[in-house]
Amino acid sequence: MGMALFFALSGFLITTFLLNNASVVDFLIRRFFRIVPLAWVCMAILLVMADASFHTYIANFLFYANLPPIRLTEVGGHLWSLCVEVQFYTAVALLFWMLGARGLKLLPILCVAATVYRLATGTEITIVTFGRIDEILSGATLALIHADRFGDAAKRALQRLNPYALVLLLAISSHPDTGFMNYLRPYFAAILLGVSLQRTEFRLDALLRSRVLAYIAAVSYALYVIHPLLLHSWLGEGGQIIKYLKRPLLIAFLFLLAHASTFYFEQRCIEFGRRLSRRIRGRRHAQVVV
Repeated sequence: MGMALFFALSGFLITTFLLNNASVVDFLIRRFFRIVPLAWVCMAILLVMADASFHTYIANFLFYANLPPIRLTEVGGHLWSLCVEVQFYTAVALLFWMLGARGLKLLPILCVAATVYRLATGTEITIVTFGRIDEILSGATLALIHADRFGDAAKRALQRLNPYALVLLLAISSHPDTGFMNYLRPYFAAILLGVSLQRTEFRLDALLRSRVLAYIAAVSYALYVIHPLLLHSWLGEGGQIIKYLKRPLLIAFLFLLAHASTFYFEQRCIEFGRRLSRRIRGRRHAQVVV
């Protein structure tokens, strides 16, 4: 359920960025310096821990380790989601470069096609991109609706939906025992996000805007990437009782590392990427003027 929301939100944000920014180069540079530096640092550590093969190193560093034959390691298994993300970034950037903003209107069609593929293959849940990409594409479709690319009828429809019912439907469609409902999970996630954007009286809105959640959102990428490394360290060792006694220390150390990573490493990488993007745009503008 969490991953469905994450992927739908990611698809929404990425597509919205492209709709408001015509530069594919700017998009790729910003995504690279936001995602890759911390991912590569953690990969370097966990691949050494796993005594990985050369092919495993390549598959992880180039973000296709979640594709058959899967080359994720035990400690780095969670990085399958980054593989899906980076593959989507690459594909949507290529689509945008070839067809421009009008090419983004193909994303809803691709979303439905991905769900049809899941139905045809009986894939209710997977980490392989072909069977998971509709969760991102559903968010991309929401971005097009939110930007009025299909008129405002869909936005008006979102205003009439009950967000609490959608939370329940998303939870049901995320449970492994609900069978067919799992195929609808991407759409419930995207619709729930759409309703939260349209209905500001939603009671969770104040919580979602709180400083605590804003901070967690800021460090969330680092939390996600780093946490398995700590779970496989001394902080995650021991019997069941010992593990839970250590858990507060693990969480505290995790947030400390995530804070340091976010504001002293990732932020600098992001700023460097922004400066590089501005420099490239400046050179292109100078060439056009000349």
